[in-house]
Amino acid sequence: MLTVKDFDYFLPEERIAQTPVYPRDSSRLLVYNTKTMETEHRVFSDVYDYLKAGDVLVINNTKVIPARIFAKTPFGGKVELLLLRRLEGDDWEVMVKPGKKAKKGVVLTVDETLSVTVGDTLEEGLRRVTFSYQGVFEEVLSKVGTMPLPPYIRKKLEDQSRYQTVYGKINGSAAAPTAGLHFTPELLQKIKDKGVIVTEVLLHVGLGTFRPVKEEIVTDHVMHAEYYEVTKEAAEIVNLAKREGRRVIAVGTTSVRTLETVANEDGTITAGSGDTQIFLYPPYKMKCVEGLITNFHLPKSTLLMLVSCITGREELLKVYKEAVEREYRFFSFGDACLFL
Repeated sequence: MLTVKDFDYFLPEERIAQTPVYPRDSSRLLVYNTKTMETEHRVFSDVYDYLKAGDVLVINNTKVIPARIFAKTPFGGKVELLLLRRLEGDDWEVMVKPGKKAKKGVVLTVDETLSVTVGDTLEEGLRRVTFSYQGVFEEVLSKVGTMPLPPYIRKKLEDQSRYQTVYGKINGSAAAPTAGLHFTPELLQKIKDKGVIVTEVLLHVGLGTFRPVKEEIVTDHVMHAEYYEVTKEAAEIVNLAKREGRRVIAVGTTSVRTLETVANEDGTITAGSGDTQIFLYPPYKMKCVEGLITNFHLPKSTLLMLVSCITGREELLKVYKEAVEREYRFFSFGDACLFL
């Protein structure tokens, strides 16, 4: 029985990247061959060399919203809200700190254009809230909200666009699908010109992706729901590749979770949308995904567990040990891995 400690590793604090590199595709790339168990050390733009004509590269086209906002209570107190998921209309699921100041029925004021009425308490202490505003919600949010950078990033992000992928289209994420941060428009075009087929899925990154595992036994952990969409066009592209024996390579763990949510036993996928709580950990065998581009993930995290399904747990920990020794940069603004 796997425990969370089985996915722990030592990481010096100085290995946690605080700022993104320029240009995006100049970050380092660790390439791991899952068949030979050999590693290579390249730069991210070299990912081009490992992709073949006919490969399907699946990207997540979500965009991060300025999901962190600050509000005042009727009594002058201050609260912080993190928007996690739109429920319906102007109702959202949010995380509130401190929660004791956000009792049901309390109206919080952000500014003259935006207020928040606190509703029911949801699972895990989250709140359902209703926003009242003047104008277009997205425009109001862009003025009062800030990018919800992870807590381990302590430096101010000067260029907010660096926490967005260059191909993000659909607003809704509370965190970036960070594997995609390494791509430039020029690199993507070069990959397409090689004959690689790039297709898009959607998963709005929320609490499920970055929530820490608090239970000791891995199987006791429950993922938080996140919204996904797989279009008919994307399903047709992936399914044709599967039938013809061509590789499906996911960019990021969010793309993996989306594909495996809708995967059939034969590796094909079914178009659809909804909420997913899929939790991937060994000995799960991927049905659809055969390769993965991803960042280095936190110790004991569900993302580390997911990648272990592709490499094997012990093998992945060896890869991470080598990456630490070679001074790779870790987490959201860090370097990347390619597992094939």
